[in-house]
Amino acid sequence: MLTVGIAGLGAIGLPLARALDRGVDGLRLVAVAGRDADKARGMVADFRAPPTVVAVHALACADIVVEAAPASAFESIAVPALEAGRIFVPSSVGALLPRMFLIDLARAHGARIMVPTGALLGLDAVRACAEGNVAQVSIESRKPPRGWVGAPYLVAHGVDVAAITTPTLIFEGNAFDAAAGFPANVNVAAALALAGIGPERTTVRLWADPGVDRNIHTIRVEADAARLTMTVENVPSEGNPRTGKLTPLSVLACLRGLTSVLKVGS
Repeated sequence: MLTVGIAGLGAIGLPLARALDRGVDGLRLVAVAGRDADKARGMVADFRAPPTVVAVHALACADIVVEAAPASAFESIAVPALEAGRIFVPSSVGALLPRMFLIDLARAHGARIMVPTGALLGLDAVRACAEGNVAQVSIESRKPPRGWVGAPYLVAHGVDVAAITTPTLIFEGNAFDAAAGFPANVNVAAALALAGIGPERTTVRLWADPGVDRNIHTIRVEADAARLTMTVENVPSEGNPRTGKLTPLSVLACLRGLTSVLKVGS
């Protein structure tokens, strides 16, 4: 039995917490953390086995610490978990790219960082291709304009996405710069970069498109072993249009893989 602590009870953390409370073999939810402790207690009060509400650093009491919080809180969640030698499962994968020192920290303390696939598909194939020669990896993400609201890159450049009425390319660059400019939006690009050829060589194009009602990601890989073209259309979460309904399910699948007798995929 592995114990689980969750940082954040929003569009990702709360559905995950409820699923764990309903019962997952080999896993037990023991602690949660939120910005408002009293609100967090209310949110888990009707659970069959209500977890303890703790400060984020105290989540390191659990074997597995899941980060499902705003990217600004990433380091305060990750560092205590890694220093305690825990398994750290980040949802804000984009926040990991500018903090690659955390990998060295994990190594020094015998911890592990496990990145779930999130809203992406085909990461197993991308990882397999990366064992050989890969010439190019790109991702194009297309979301309704409201899915980009508040991104630092858009604020810095004075872009009002709410005023966009036609499909508009709002960013083109590498995954490292995309993660810095869109920390709450490009976790898929960050996961792709980590699975493949790195953030500097992974090309990212971001579109605000009022004609779509889903978060659409198209991945292209040119490698010696294969040519991959993959598209996924994710339904945005009602509570947070920046993320999709698939994301908490992906984290749950990642956690199941830690204890499952049969694990499909790498």
